[in-house]
Amino acid sequence: MRALILSDIHANMQALAAVLAAAPEHDIVWNLGDVVGYGASPNETIVCLKELNSVYVRGNHDRACCGLTSLDDFNPVARQAAEWTHGQLSRSRRKWLCDLPQGPVEVGEGLVCVHGSAADEDIYVQTLGEAIDALQAAPSAWVEFYGHTHVQGGFVRSDDGWYVFKPEYTSKHNEEFFDLPMRRGVRYLLNPGSVGQPRDGDWRAGFALYDDVVSVVRFYRVPYDLDRAQKKILAAGLPERLATRLANGL
Repeated sequence: MRALILSDIHANMQALAAVLAAAPEHDIVWNLGDVVGYGASPNETIVCLKELNSVYVRGNHDRACCGLTSLDDFNPVARQAAEWTHGQLSRSRRKWLCDLPQGPVEVGEGLVCVHGSAADEDIYVQTLGEAIDALQAAPSAWVEFYGHTHVQGGFVRSDDGWYVFKPEYTSKHNEEFFDLPMRRGVRYLLNPGSVGQPRDGDWRAGFALYDDVVSVVRFYRVPYDLDRAQKKILAAGLPERLATRLANGL
């Protein structure tokens, strides 16, 4: 099985199009949530994703933009984007978002997909302690794929202890990939990165491919039409910050 792993697209259709064009052959898509929010193409993004053979978990922006939860915990920029998105979506697309399942979702033997963490779908897994809690909440999983932080990489636990994993690339301009060999007996908490709004200092769209035949997760970064994505955000009347932050990946 070869699974394309996407997360945090955030209605950035230009980034999603570049990812799908660059993605290698795969059997299924695992989508880790936050399909919408922030970006200016929520309808196009949902239409595109519905055509894929996908397994989904919901994200906090998916819940907020369809009206499933309040916006009390959102900052003013995120709240404005969620309110705008809600107004742009048709009733059927809002329902599609509301019907997305809560993680964790099991996608194979010992494989689970979540948005934030198996412990709590809204937790940002950024520290070792949060990583330990996430894996303890899914004791039968040897690999937990998560999103929410917009940071590609993750945490690995072996007999030698824990270490933080981060793919290594040579530039921030070209399409690149980095392979992580998978070993049984080791536990992994892995984030494919954000398709539509990276926050790890690299503006390129991030995603990953899990291949259980060769036991490798390949992490990718691909450039996309950044200028068009920014112009669509500004033309929609969304906060300027949502456009400018795309350029530096922060």
